[in-house]
Amino acid sequence: MSSLPSAPPKPPLWRDIRVLRWAFQILVLAIVVGIIYWLYSNYQTNIAKSSIPTDLRFLDNPTSFTIPGNDLNQSQPVRDAFVQGFYNTLRVAIVGILLTTVLGTLVGIARLSKNFMVRLVATSYVELIRNIPLLLLLTFMNLAVVLQTFPRIEDAWLPLDLFVISNRGIAIPWFEGSGAIILSLLATALVVTWLVVKIRGRVSDSTGKPARSLVWGGPTFVVLMIGGWVILGYDWVLPFVDDRATSGGLRLDPSFFALLVTLVVYTSAHVAEIVRGSIQAVAKGQGEAADALALSGGQKMRLVVLPQAFRIAMPALGNQYLNLIKNSSLGATISYFELTQIAQITVGNGSPAVPAFTLTLLVYLMISLITSVIVNIVNRRLALVER
Repeated sequence: MSSLPSAPPKPPLWRDIRVLRWAFQILVLAIVVGIIYWLYSNYQTNIAKSSIPTDLRFLDNPTSFTIPGNDLNQSQPVRDAFVQGFYNTLRVAIVGILLTTVLGTLVGIARLSKNFMVRLVATSYVELIRNIPLLLLLTFMNLAVVLQTFPRIEDAWLPLDLFVISNRGIAIPWFEGSGAIILSLLATALVVTWLVVKIRGRVSDSTGKPARSLVWGGPTFVVLMIGGWVILGYDWVLPFVDDRATSGGLRLDPSFFALLVTLVVYTSAHVAEIVRGSIQAVAKGQGEAADALALSGGQKMRLVVLPQAFRIAMPALGNQYLNLIKNSSLGATISYFELTQIAQITVGNGSPAVPAFTLTLLVYLMISLITSVIVNIVNRRLALVER
């Protein structure tokens, strides 16, 4: 009876590829940890020698500066200034992302237009803006457009007597009442509109009739907002020129306007290319099927092509949203009081630099991580489910 072949002998540990892989990874990790520990030890030694505080007690110090268009006074703690800087950063980021998405999508569609002039203008816009440094564009927008092109307050532009535009800012109509209640009304209207659209979709699936989601959802949203507005007793407040300032309405600081427009214009040029490439990545058969159903060009783009294009574009769009949020820190160069500007002024007034900028870094990191989570959730919802 023949014996079974014996298993090959195991190689020694110093020749086992699995052991060598683990040993190499552990060595690299040990080197990285060692470098970090060495840097941290040097930091602690230098901080101890220079007697520089590293805690956050500076947040209790008086601010010693004011923020234009804000009620913050110089006796309030630095903590309040950082909170206001956080709000200003969020204001630019949220409004900027919404406007960038709309403008970038329109320009991206225009890049594929069959009309030569529309395509030429869109292409020129994208190629021009993408090749200008963002800081230079921001400086030009602030100095050449806002401060020099806009008129002085005594010669302010008054479009339709609803807005006041001058080199001191832009005043727009605003509501009078609680902002929290308005946000609650808006959220309720959006939820109800979404439910109406979902119901119309199910009706369409069961009966075969067109869903007409926009025809049903749009009026539903408008009726709820107007009805809630009237029931809650809200009213509009129009801005007007009051001596050498504006009163009433909501005033947008010149630096806020310059930063917002610059970020939207610059980022939308990149978004336009993402949208254009995503539209071209949609299978041509989808467009041919829409043509076979006698859909118009607008219907084909809105109902067939764009929904599939955004499945492809969403990861890249998320990166552009993150870039917009981080680029908002350039507002410090034109004296917009966002997080970075608040940190710089606070340090200039004697607060310790390391904890001030570390706090700023962590807040930006938190905003970016939350944005990434939201983008990933949307991306998973848009992703095709394969079976």
